Amino acid sequence: MIQLRELETERLLLRHIYEDDAEDFYHNITSSENIARYVTWHAHKSIAETVAFIKYCVDDYENLSCYRWAIELKETGELIGMIDVVSYHEGEPELGYLLAEKHQNCGYMTEACRAVVKYLFEEGFKTLYIEALKDNFASNRVIEKTGFHFVREYQRPQSQSKPQLVDVNAYRINRNYSDQYGEKTEGKIPNERI
Repeated sequence: MIQLRELETERLLLRHIYEDDAEDFYHNITSSENIARYVTWHAHKSIAETVAFIKYCVDDYENLSCYRWAIELKETGELIGMIDVVSYHEGEPELGYLLAEKHQNCGYMTEACRAVVKYLFEEGFKTLYIEALKDNFASNRVIEKTGFHFVREYQRPQSQSKPQLVDVNAYRINRNYSDQYGEKTEGKIPNERI
């Protein structure tokens, strides 16, 4: 099993996902039609679907390439999201994330993304990737505020279960990149919060 380190930010704890998180995931995230609109799966119609999903997430920790965290508010202990490596491109990770609707536009996901980007660079990765549907304006803004650079826009099926064509924005960030002011940041993430 991968020894995934918990990550802490000013307001968040990024921790392992546990099977008893299923109910919180269902009520806060996986049953939401608005969240499902932008991801590869359909909104869950029952808690049983989320229980199966969470079991997959927990079992996947046995995979040495699994990087996956639940996002919890430190102040209340409430589970508000998830962030993970969803795939690899020539050995370099692509990130994905989910955030409960009531906690969007508070800067939480930017905070979580910055922590994960920093951690993955410390783990030795040189380039990270992320994508968002073009019409998911909030997610594209999070990605940009985290320091990722736009690479291209392209069209593809949303997923196997959602075969409709969607416009996707692709981004990447390198361990050593220049921020918007041209300053060499050596993998440091800008401190701006949305």
